[in-house]
Amino acid sequence: MQPADPTLYQRYQPWRRGVEVGFWVVQYLVSALANSITVNMDVRRLHLGFSAWQPAVWETSSALVALALVPAVVWFTRRFPLRLEDWRRVLALHLLGSLAWSALHVAGMVVLRKAAYASIGDSYDFTPWWWEFGYEYLKDVRSYAGVVLTIEGYRLLLRRLQGEAKLLALPDEGPPVEPVDRPERFLVRKLGREFLLAANDIEWLQASGNYVNLRVRGHDYPLRSTLAGIEARLDPARFARVHRSYMVNLDRIVSIEPLETGDARVHMQDGAKLPCSRTYRGDLRQRAGLDG
Repeated sequence: MQPADPTLYQRYQPWRRGVEVGFWVVQYLVSALANSITVNMDVRRLHLGFSAWQPAVWETSSALVALALVPAVVWFTRRFPLRLEDWRRVLALHLLGSLAWSALHVAGMVVLRKAAYASIGDSYDFTPWWWEFGYEYLKDVRSYAGVVLTIEGYRLLLRRLQGEAKLLALPDEGPPVEPVDRPERFLVRKLGREFLLAANDIEWLQASGNYVNLRVRGHDYPLRSTLAGIEARLDPARFARVHRSYMVNLDRIVSIEPLETGDARVHMQDGAKLPCSRTYRGDLRQRAGLDG
């Protein structure tokens, strides 16, 4: 059998890390350069008396600290993603997040500016701090929102390329075609097309934030659910929990490798090596009918 041609999502994976890091680096470098030029133009136009290097220090320090904070925003948005069904709670959390982001941003850039000024025997003044912080926060809250929306938009695009699974809904009329409490199939939407995914074709599952990735023939299909929630819906005779973040299809296990720590490593037919904590190891060996 000829292997299937790689999808656009799969072809993108080797480049993904470089694109993601490169995007933010270029974004903030271009921003620092453009803002330095425009601020210098304003300084000259208004005859404010600042040297040309000072706006460059201001904008570069701001951009460097903001760039360093991107991983924190990525983590925070993964922990508290934007969701319409819970928008009030999420909005409150992100308002707190914007305050924390701004506090770190301001503190970092002030330290860098003071160091730059001190290197030429000058001093940088950030007083009164409460007034200056308020001014900076009015700018930072918009910057924070822009970073969050960019991250969430990018993730949405990836899910559309990858394919996103959901449970089949109840029909408008008549009884459901299959059990809703224990679905035999999932509906997958990918680039505007829909197809059905058999539950028994799922090789293993991994929790990822508010999603569970369903691994099927080398593809991951994110399902908006918790691992505990989907575990309750799958056939316990076929699927087993092996870790707080993983479940496996028992028919797809090749071997169970014991580790000195008391945990184990589960080798799957697709070549994946999944962690198995000691809590689940004994039950897994018995149910899989494998020695390990």
